[in-house]
Amino acid sequence: MRNKRNATIALVLGTLACLVSGWLLLRGATSLETFPLNTLNPQGRKADIIYSLVVPVFAIAGLVFILVEVGVLWMAARFRRNHDDVEGVGEPVQVHGNTGLEIGWTIVPAVILAVVAVFNANAILQMDDTNADAIDVTVVGQQWWWEYRYDIDSDGTVDIITATQMVIPAGRDVKLAIQSRDVIHSFWIPALNGKMDAVPGRTHPLVIEAADPGIYEGQCTEFCGLSHGVMRMQVKALEPAAYDEWVQRMTTAPEQPTDEKALAGQEVFVQQCTSCHQINGLEPGAEAPYLYADLPNPNYGEDVGSTLLSQNAPNLTHLMMRDTFAGNLLDLYQGDSAVAVETTVGSAEAVPSGEPDTNNLKKWLRNPEDIKPMDPENNQGMPNLGLSEEQIDQLVAFLVTLK
Repeated sequence: MRNKRNATIALVLGTLACLVSGWLLLRGATSLETFPLNTLNPQGRKADIIYSLVVPVFAIAGLVFILVEVGVLWMAARFRRNHDDVEGVGEPVQVHGNTGLEIGWTIVPAVILAVVAVFNANAILQMDDTNADAIDVTVVGQQWWWEYRYDIDSDGTVDIITATQMVIPAGRDVKLAIQSRDVIHSFWIPALNGKMDAVPGRTHPLVIEAADPGIYEGQCTEFCGLSHGVMRMQVKALEPAAYDEWVQRMTTAPEQPTDEKALAGQEVFVQQCTSCHQINGLEPGAEAPYLYADLPNPNYGEDVGSTLLSQNAPNLTHLMMRDTFAGNLLDLYQGDSAVAVETTVGSAEAVPSGEPDTNNLKKWLRNPEDIKPMDPENNQGMPNLGLSEEQIDQLVAFLVTLK
């Protein structure tokens, strides 16, 4: 009797635990603000398609799980061996089985899978659909950061190159062409769509769309080396007018600095950083002060007359138009204006405001490997350049002008 009671209690508690946990998952109880990598809280049309498929599949799987577990527990309790049972005495006769039941539990799962397959195929077909006004962005995974190349007018020419933070217009489809420069990475913004691998030598398409302005976090999900765990990504969705402002700023060269320290930092940048990093419009061959050419629509692939080509390092032309740097590990702005680690939905600025966080910039320049594990000897990550404190101060004074 006691064993039956214990089995009944275990059955009831197990069933309740499954129901409660399933309800919490399907309701997306973990908010994006608390858990930004939450695929069960969709914030865009493509993510909604996935969620709409997940809910019935989870419900069917949960029901099947409960029925199977109930049957297993009932049979274990009903036909358990008692302490006074004698081996070979009173045991049931072994027979073939029940043909009707065997046919039934073969056909029913097949029908369930067939129904689920129809919904799954329909969802897959919808994932590739795009609106007529979709924009094109090439995403390049690198060790250990993400680069974004924009073809704003879909004419085959790269109009904007940025890194770390992808900026998109809210309510508009973005067609991503995902690539890799080195090893296999995986691009994933869970609130906006599923995962897509970045594979060397291949281009994989993915469509994302954010219904509302906000900042959406992501993470590389394919082990890619030392800093895989901190190879973060971020999408900032803006209102259409704010996005147009962002595009206008990003396709116009930054203003030439006039401050003496910033000009000195510009020289340090050309001497120390241009073998890897790029600032469009900065002419290293000119006499100081260096000049910014008028590049309203720079062609990053061909017109290099006044463009420094980046070599496996982020393009820094408009560094201060981003909210974070170093693979989203460090904020570029202080205090309330800094982007929190948590995903925020409902607001985002085209032009970040507030005081630049010069301490973060200096900390990165002193020794990047203190922030992010890297292997610069094998061209993986930023090396420690051995800069003096004076050079670091000058470089930071220059970098904060790149807006």
